Amino acid sequence: MPSPIKVPALGESITEAIVAKWLKNVGDRVEVDMPLVELETDKVTVELPSPIAGTLTRQGADQGATVHVGDVIGEVDDAAKGDAKPEPKAEAKPAAEAKPETTKPEAAKPEAGAATSEVASPAGDGPVPGEGTAQSSGVPAPAMPSARAEATRSGVDLASVQGSGRGGRILKEDVQRAATPSNPAPSNAAPAQQPAQAQQPAPKDSPKPAAPAPAAKPSAPAKPAHGREELVPMSPLRRRVAARLVEAQQTAAILTTFNEVDMSAIYKLRAAYKQSFSDKHGVKLGFMSFFVKAAVSALRAFPAVNAEIRGDEIVFKHYYDIGVAVGGGKGLVVPVVRAADGLSFAEVEKEIGRLGTRARDNKLTLEELSGGTFTISNGGVYGSMLSTPILNPPQSGILGLHNIVDRPVAVNGQVEIRPVMYLALSYDHRLVDGREAVQFLVHIKERIEAPERLMLEV
Repeated sequence: MPSPIKVPALGESITEAIVAKWLKNVGDRVEVDMPLVELETDKVTVELPSPIAGTLTRQGADQGATVHVGDVIGEVDDAAKGDAKPEPKAEAKPAAEAKPETTKPEAAKPEAGAATSEVASPAGDGPVPGEGTAQSSGVPAPAMPSARAEATRSGVDLASVQGSGRGGRILKEDVQRAATPSNPAPSNAAPAQQPAQAQQPAPKDSPKPAAPAPAAKPSAPAKPAHGREELVPMSPLRRRVAARLVEAQQTAAILTTFNEVDMSAIYKLRAAYKQSFSDKHGVKLGFMSFFVKAAVSALRAFPAVNAEIRGDEIVFKHYYDIGVAVGGGKGLVVPVVRAADGLSFAEVEKEIGRLGTRARDNKLTLEELSGGTFTISNGGVYGSMLSTPILNPPQSGILGLHNIVDRPVAVNGQVEIRPVMYLALSYDHRLVDGREAVQFLVHIKERIEAPERLMLEV
């Protein structure tokens, strides 16, 4: 009995998704909870599992199609065989009913086109019987899923496309030819040449063959333009990121302050204990755990940076859920390290590693992406020297980390080469004063340059 594949509730305020890709093909044998299709929303990417063990018998939505919560986008049949052919059942029935016609070619004689397609079908190279007359009877020729997706992308009407596939099916290549601007040129050129040939007997018209030349000019600029530009729809995640960035710029008074930090003490500490730390906890001692702990210490000292504006009120948050921006498989995402103030250095490193892996695999959930109170963005891993990070609404602060570079610095009246990193704090000036922002960044600088203060909480 067929079991429907429905789009589930995807989270608060999410009503639609895009079919990113089908993980199984029609006719594939599947097991219970085996992922069938990947859906992409403006926040997360989710995989829909098979509700039962059986065979995937229908894909009701093409790759790239927009679907809504509750939509049925496919079926799994527990009675279907695993070797079922990947043709929809609706198309297989007409073919079976038309088989007797292939044994009686004389019945198809009134329609030469139909007779040709039906006689060719037994050899396996021609169209399936019964499908060749779909367009002549006013029924649109079937289109392959890739062709429908291409038509949606390029804005081509499938009813105007002549299919070249089996049984008159419309292939992706047919849609691409119909969408190419220079495609109609050959058909237009032929009528243009006929008047020229008719004028050949008249000697007076002999100079006129040059007239078709201007007709070729409009198609000439289209050729170099084709291929230099590509129209690609924005993914839901990219649309969401764009909307959030614009929202932050329009609703907050963003200002950025800078400082620099000497990383020598962290370098020495890591060099002395990184091996024993890894042996005991099974994770490497990185820089991010130090900055997370330093940020929590600074947020405690300056609670306005951990607050948000809600209407005409200020919401002070007495918990510290730190978002850590990472590059995921489909773009920048900010998973949240929950209750960071209660975690050890090893627990922070493990949680960041876990969230980073899930981000790269597009496995993050809404819970893991929601509710952060402050964000840390490390552009230094990509080589950034200095930047002005944008707030992650409704948060009031974001700390930007940058590349570590050896620089000459003055130490006790002497010039020494030290590993130095630039820090940037972007904050909402409606809530955080400049004095608080500067002191917040100095607080972080002091804890990084003397990490023992983090251990002693002083």
